[in-house]
Amino acid sequence: MTENASRSGSSRRAAVDPDLVDVDDLPAAEAAQVFAVMDALGEWQNAARALAADSARFMHLNETDMSAIRMVMRAQRRGEIVTPRDISHEIGISSASTTKLVDRLVAGGHLTRSAHPSDRRTSCIRVTESTRRVAHDTIGRQHARRLAVARALAPAEREAVIRFFAQLTEADRLRDHLRVDG
Repeated sequence: MTENASRSGSSRRAAVDPDLVDVDDLPAAEAAQVFAVMDALGEWQNAARALAADSARFMHLNETDMSAIRMVMRAQRRGEIVTPRDISHEIGISSASTTKLVDRLVAGGHLTRSAHPSDRRTSCIRVTESTRRVAHDTIGRQHARRLAVARALAPAEREAVIRFFAQLTEADRLRDHLRVDG
């Protein structure tokens, strides 16, 4: 552990709310390491958000548009047909908002709309080749760099990272304190 992490850990230890976080049972070096993990996670989240914003600006799109394009690209790679309803469900927006989003992305040359092969009440949505190529050359290359980082880890390290993120995901799913009864 770095000296910086140790110094940061002792000041953070004093600043945590003991009603929420109990680190008193940890030696100072271990508490510093716990805080260093959370700091590193925060730095990565900030870098990932900045990358997503830069990618959206580069493609002249907002984050919802980018989410829709990513979703359609994933489905296309799996050979699946995507409908506006699929986009609405995946992104969590209304059907009216989905219609506006698809219209905007079709007009911008990012998506195409065609007749559904078996349901004439809906349409098929596909990413255009030019958008697929731009996404591949920008976002795809970034994903490749992330995969290279994971690949460089030893198997035991990967297992520890997988376990950490699974437990973090579960902790974030426990949102009872945020529920509003209506």
